[in-house]
Amino acid sequence: MRDNSSATTLLAPVIPPRQRTGLWWGLAGVAAFSFTVPFTKVAVESLSPLLIGSGRAVVAAILATFALALTRQRLPHGTQWARLAVVAAGVVVGFPLLTSFALTSTPASHGAVVIALLPAATATAAVIRGREHPPLAFWLITGVGGLAAIAFGSLQSGGFGQLHWADLLLLGAVVAAAIGYAEGGLLARELGAWQTVSWALVLASPLMVFLVAVSVTQQPPSGTPAQWLAFAYLGVVSMFLGFFAWYRGLAIGPMAQVSQIQLVQPVLSICWAGLLLGETLTWSTIVGGLAVILCAGAAVRVRLKPMPPQPAAPPAAVPDTAVPVTTKHLEPAKD
Repeated sequence: MRDNSSATTLLAPVIPPRQRTGLWWGLAGVAAFSFTVPFTKVAVESLSPLLIGSGRAVVAAILATFALALTRQRLPHGTQWARLAVVAAGVVVGFPLLTSFALTSTPASHGAVVIALLPAATATAAVIRGREHPPLAFWLITGVGGLAAIAFGSLQSGGFGQLHWADLLLLGAVVAAAIGYAEGGLLARELGAWQTVSWALVLASPLMVFLVAVSVTQQPPSGTPAQWLAFAYLGVVSMFLGFFAWYRGLAIGPMAQVSQIQLVQPVLSICWAGLLLGETLTWSTIVGGLAVILCAGAAVRVRLKPMPPQPAAPPAAVPDTAVPVTTKHLEPAKD
């Protein structure tokens, strides 16, 4: 039976096996990331946010260096270094530092709700980076989601017009992570999933080591065992191992669909904040979280307009004069 036959099409699964694999990898990464906000909140109780944001990257960079050296990975080349710099700026420098400073003055559940914009932001960055043309509904719903997150942050901070600086930091973290996720997902198809995050960590390590030195000089680290364990999780899992699964899922793709798995992350983070930190889940947090999650989910579910199938060109008619017919072939053979 031919591969393009109608019977083969009817027997094909709704979600191709490769895409299901990408979704499972993405879910594993999101599960690892869902503890990031609560554990960051635990760590910043005593540790400097600058130390947490930069130190976790240094821990991950050490692991990445060993992994790259032991497996003898080839160096990236040409523009791949510039693209790795984009990944590093977004997920190694931007997101960890911005969230660490934001969570010094806002509850983990609040931060998780604002970060719920990340799926739509990642899908937007993937669309722009891939030079695709989504329908107008995609941009409208994404804009509504942004307004919902800003409104939620304003109300939680005391009313409209009183948006807290922590909310601006969280929104900046969302933008930084979205750009890093989209570029990293594309680059992972060339370098590999764990190789991409490893090279990004190594590339950013000089800056992060410098920031750690500045932090230690300004405020010598001192924390409880629980806070150091939270810091260790941020460095080993949130900053390193979690990206193995996440970039693997994005590389398998499609990125806009795999990014939908991130919708589970704020829900899990809010649950962990209630279970581990004892934070009270108010109705405003629940309603605000649902509004942002629904807007983000609607945005990433808007499919790109498929290109209309082009009808197959009919075979060219062979003119009668193309093959001359002679009377010699029609006459009976002579004895």
